[in-house]
Amino acid sequence: MTKTYNLFTLFLFMLFVIASCSKTFEEKTDQLFKPYTGQKMPGAAVLIIKDGKILFAKTYGQADLETHTPVTAQTNFRLASVTKQFTAMCILQLIEQGKLDYKTKLTEVFPDFPAYGKTISIQNILQHTSGLLAYEDLIPDTVKTQVLDKDVLALMKRQDSTYFEPGTKYRYSNTGYAVLAMVIEKISGQRFAQYLLKNIFKPLKMETSVAYEKGISTVANRAKGYAVTDSGIFDSDQSAYSAVLGDGGIYSNLNDLLKWDQALYTEKLVSATMLKKAFTPFKENYGFGWRIDTYKGHKRIHHTGSTSGFRNVIQRFPEDHFTVVILTNRKAPGVRPLAEKLVDWFLLK
Repeated sequence: MTKTYNLFTLFLFMLFVIASCSKTFEEKTDQLFKPYTGQKMPGAAVLIIKDGKILFAKTYGQADLETHTPVTAQTNFRLASVTKQFTAMCILQLIEQGKLDYKTKLTEVFPDFPAYGKTISIQNILQHTSGLLAYEDLIPDTVKTQVLDKDVLALMKRQDSTYFEPGTKYRYSNTGYAVLAMVIEKISGQRFAQYLLKNIFKPLKMETSVAYEKGISTVANRAKGYAVTDSGIFDSDQSAYSAVLGDGGIYSNLNDLLKWDQALYTEKLVSATMLKKAFTPFKENYGFGWRIDTYKGHKRIHHTGSTSGFRNVIQRFPEDHFTVVILTNRKAPGVRPLAEKLVDWFLLK
């Protein structure tokens, strides 16, 4: 079966919802997502997974207001920082293959990196304890072209210091994950987007997920990003940083993220030992591309994604075999509170 979760399957999902969930839950969820509903509003895609099966799946609103294209289970949203879990997975694969080590320093991968890179390890970057300067703060407002991962690396090579001694503090770093994308390119000999396609998307049959590169790839069934304000709805699809891939450049959808979620219970991508390490919290409860904590007594592995026109969240409760995914194509508000409402209603009821 090459298209396991297509539009027809979404229809079957909804029949399952009607049969297995009380109408009260569906009505409450519809009310929760009312701001994303209608032919004139940017939309949302919602997926709830329990024991490997679809417990609830529904889409709201529009993927593209200009073409009046509704959101479906196949609509690809820019994941923003939800991308980081995929970047981290690529690094874990290279470590498991013996091509990298957690202790590998930046100067070992890039011999021309400044001396301060001698103290920054791959593990520091994965866990946001590298202290690398925020590239967003170093790029002039006058820059008109979009920044790429290689530009971030080049920018770091022009610096001579970090915010703090690597490993001593936590500071969330988009820079770090852009640099990791370049580490993946250097070690694998493939473009980051190619590596993702070959080693994650194809093995998991994530058929339309892509790390988008202008002029090289396309995004099928693409959601456009918007800003919803009191004075109207405006295009907010791209920013100067939207082409940086390692920290936020993947586009994906409910169909593919179901496969991703379920693969994380297996050893399809890396060993169980590697996964356990990725899901082990360090400073500020951050692991490798994931935040790890508890929610009302239940272990939670999760991440949000926020960029110019998209807000997303994945919350996994591995001990309960329960996951909530919310993808939206609007700049605000954040959707973590919506996910927690769904957890309350569907898991903790």
